[in-house]
Amino acid sequence: MTAENRGLLFIPDISGFTRFINELEISHSRLIIQELLEVLINSNTTGLEISEIEGDAILFYKFGKSPELGEIYSQVEKMFCEFHKQLISYDNRKYCHCKACLAAINLTLKVITHYGEFTGFNIKNFNKLIGKDVIVAHQLLKNDIPQHEYWLVTDNLSQNHAPLVLTGWMEWKSSVKKTEDYEIPFHYTQLGPLRNEITPDPLPALDLSGKVKVISLTENYDCDIIRLFHASGDFNYRHRWQEGVKSVQEVGHFLPRIGMRCRCILESGQEILTAVSYSYSSERIEFSETDECNNHVTHYILEKTGENKSRLTIEYYLTKDVNGETKSRLFDKKKTEDSFKRSMENLKELVKEDI
Repeated sequence: MTAENRGLLFIPDISGFTRFINELEISHSRLIIQELLEVLINSNTTGLEISEIEGDAILFYKFGKSPELGEIYSQVEKMFCEFHKQLISYDNRKYCHCKACLAAINLTLKVITHYGEFTGFNIKNFNKLIGKDVIVAHQLLKNDIPQHEYWLVTDNLSQNHAPLVLTGWMEWKSSVKKTEDYEIPFHYTQLGPLRNEITPDPLPALDLSGKVKVISLTENYDCDIIRLFHASGDFNYRHRWQEGVKSVQEVGHFLPRIGMRCRCILESGQEILTAVSYSYSSERIEFSETDECNNHVTHYILEKTGENKSRLTIEYYLTKDVNGETKSRLFDKKKTEDSFKRSMENLKELVKEDI
């Protein structure tokens, strides 16, 4: 092959993927992996090209001379930190407590980097790579490294010597991948210390300043608090119980969490709702949502009252004027209150289902 057929192969691989997909709720585990793969793609800052997405990994490549290891490390660091920042963010903001959503925080990332010869051919929008070094890179995904969050550098890339220590915590170790036909020497360093450099985004607090509570209703339910939470908090079920909602279309997020938005198709028109706060304990869950213009806030308080017994309180707030009165002259308290009461009765039927 010519010099034009030499380049970098860069494979970020999600560790724990197989068990995560096979043993947990398939629908949510699939969506979590999809989001994480998108995070990795969006974290590409060095001009890497995508050959293919391989379930739990992405085969990136870049033709040309071997990049400096410092440049490659910056890319590894970026992807690793953004990957874990996404997991931490979802873990703190998730509305769902299924096994997949609870286990997502345990996923991690390893990165294989290799320099060699390969070529490609186009299939629609993808450039399929072929060559011995493509096989080598994939063989390195299976190795004897005990932890599963590391950066692996082959000797082809590090020019047959131990890579430089690029940051204070970095510690390189050497090993060899043995195949039927040859041995592949490589160095690797753990990436776990990078977790200490990740600063989670703060959770938004519920801001009710400038609002006045106009309705507060409470109802008891014969179900556990998590089932009640899934039924009331997931926008996908909203049309099943809330009066006046004909259908719901999600906007911008795959899974329910703070910041998710939905378009509610109402009997009277439509409105965009955004989830703006959430707090969780085994005994009490609170969440709230507002409309696009922040004219009203609906605050939900769920409390565990016994074995398979829960209580839901819905508080409805409107924006107030300088005199502390609601700005909405069209607000009909009796009509709105009756609608919430019917909705809370409808919710009793929904929580009986397997949701």
